[in-house]
Amino acid sequence: MNFKKKLLLLFSFLIIFIPTNILAYSDKVILGGNNIGITVNTKEIEVVGFYKVNGKYTAKDTGIKIGDKITHIENIKINNINEMIEIINEKMQNDSVNVTVLRNSEYLNFKLNLVKENNTYKTGLYIKDQITGIGTLTYIDPNSKIYGALGHEITSSTNDIVEITDGKIFKAEITGNTKSTVTTTGEKNAIFDSSKIYGTISENTTKGIYGTYTEIMNTSNLIDVAEPSEVKLGKAYIYTVLQGNKIEKFEINILKINKNTITKNILFEITDQKLIDETNGVIKGMSGSPIVQDDKLIGAVTHAIVNDNNKGYGIFITTMLEEGEN
Repeated sequence: MNFKKKLLLLFSFLIIFIPTNILAYSDKVILGGNNIGITVNTKEIEVVGFYKVNGKYTAKDTGIKIGDKITHIENIKINNINEMIEIINEKMQNDSVNVTVLRNSEYLNFKLNLVKENNTYKTGLYIKDQITGIGTLTYIDPNSKIYGALGHEITSSTNDIVEITDGKIFKAEITGNTKSTVTTTGEKNAIFDSSKIYGTISENTTKGIYGTYTEIMNTSNLIDVAEPSEVKLGKAYIYTVLQGNKIEKFEINILKINKNTITKNILFEITDQKLIDETNGVIKGMSGSPIVQDDKLIGAVTHAIVNDNNKGYGIFITTMLEEGEN
C-alpha cells in the first residue's frame, strides 16, 4: 500500500515538471514583403464624427466626443453597430436613449435625442466597429501556417490599441505612393480586393497582427531566421512593394541596435536612391516590410521618424515569431 502511494506521488511530480508552454517557431520561414489589405472587427464602437439632424448637431451637443467608445445603450452592453441599432429600436422612449461611453478610462452617461426621418431614426453620430487599411506581410511559418505582419498594433483615432474580435487579410494592389514631407509621413495608395482572402486575423498586439494563413503557400522562398545576437550595424535590405504587387529589395544602413526594448530594436536609414526618389523616406503601408541581413530575416519595419524621413525603426523578427506562437 505504501509502495503504491510512493509511485503515485512520484508520478504527480513528473507531471508538474513537464513543460506546458513551449515556443516552437520554425528556424526557416517564408519571406514576406507582399501587400496586404487588412480589416478587423473591433470589440468597441467608436465615435468618429457628427452630422446635422434638422440643422443641429444634436449628438455633439450632448457632450459626446470624437474618440469616445460606446459601450452601453440603456445599460445594456453592446459589441457592434447591429446590436446598437437593435437595442435602440427596442428600448427607445420618447425618442431618446441613454448612452454610456468610455473616455480616458472613465465611463460617462449621456441622453441622446433621436429624430425620425423617412421611418429611420437619426442619431447624429458617425460610428464604426471595423477598421480597414493596408500593410505588409512579414513572414509565414510553413509548419504552423501562422503569419505575422505590421510589427506594431492597429490603433483607434485616439491612438489606443484596438481590441478585436476577428479580421482578415486580403489582396491589395499598390497604385502609387504619396511622398513624405518635412512634417508628414507619406503613404502607399492601394485598391483592395477583399474577396481574395489570404488569411484570418486573431490577434492585434503591440508587436504586430497575427493569424492563420489560408492561401496556398510558396515554400520556395524560405529564409533563415536570425537571433538578435546576429544582427549587426551596417548594410541590410528591406523588401516591400512600390507598384502593383512586385516585391522589390532596397538597401538600408543599420545605425543602432537596442536589445533592451520590446519594440524599436533596429534604427536604420534608407540609402537606396530609388526608394528615396519614390517615397522620400519611410511611408505608411511599409509597416511589416521584412528586414534581411546576410541572407537571414532579422526583423520588420515598424515606424517612420517624422522630420527625418529617411530613418525608421524595426522590430526583431524573433519577437514577432514568439508573439505569433503565443
